[in-house]
Amino acid sequence: MAADVEAVVLVHGLFMRGAVMLPLAVQLELAGFETRLFSYPTRARSPAENAVALRRLLCNIPAWRVHVVAHSLGGLVLRHAAAQGLPGRFGRAVTLGTPHRASATARLLARFPAGRRLLKRSLERGLLGDDLPPWPPALPLGSIAGMLPVGLGRLLPGLPQPNDGTVAVEETRLPGMTDHIVLPVSHTGLLLRPAVVAQVESFLRHGRFQHAAAVKW
Repeated sequence: MAADVEAVVLVHGLFMRGAVMLPLAVQLELAGFETRLFSYPTRARSPAENAVALRRLLCNIPAWRVHVVAHSLGGLVLRHAAAQGLPGRFGRAVTLGTPHRASATARLLARFPAGRRLLKRSLERGLLGDDLPPWPPALPLGSIAGMLPVGLGRLLPGLPQPNDGTVAVEETRLPGMTDHIVLPVSHTGLLLRPAVVAQVESFLRHGRFQHAAAVKW
């Protein structure tokens, strides 16, 4: 990776590995960014512990500016990394369907022993919203939410509306964020739909989403 490029680190969500971010990585490469996939154990370590490795990667990428795009739980890992201190070369961040205000789906599952065994350490300072660090207001953050309710949440009672099938729109809002937008996509669709890629690129380039364009999709 050349030192004069803009790099984007892609951070996956719960139950996933880095390869799930490849479609988005390809699209961002075509837009002129260099990309790196960050893969981490989503349940064996807490978000705060995974943040140590993410921060190390961000500090060692040889690029003049480093951005992050994180899906779901990955956005909480990013918040912990930001609290630990990001490099001065850090540019902008976009979270996709991240439950910044705690996950109603996780809270419902955590009521049952089987649910806690399923989610394991992702609950620690993570999906339950307990002791999550605030976002540093000096760092630009854009949050994208989906409102197509297709996913795990449809099987659980009480998930607030509107939602993307897993995360409610209201859960994706975070004090200190720079911009927020809602698109007609599902939680998984946030990784695949061209409309999302266009909004991610807009925020990384200009620090804002294309709200007028979103109305047309």
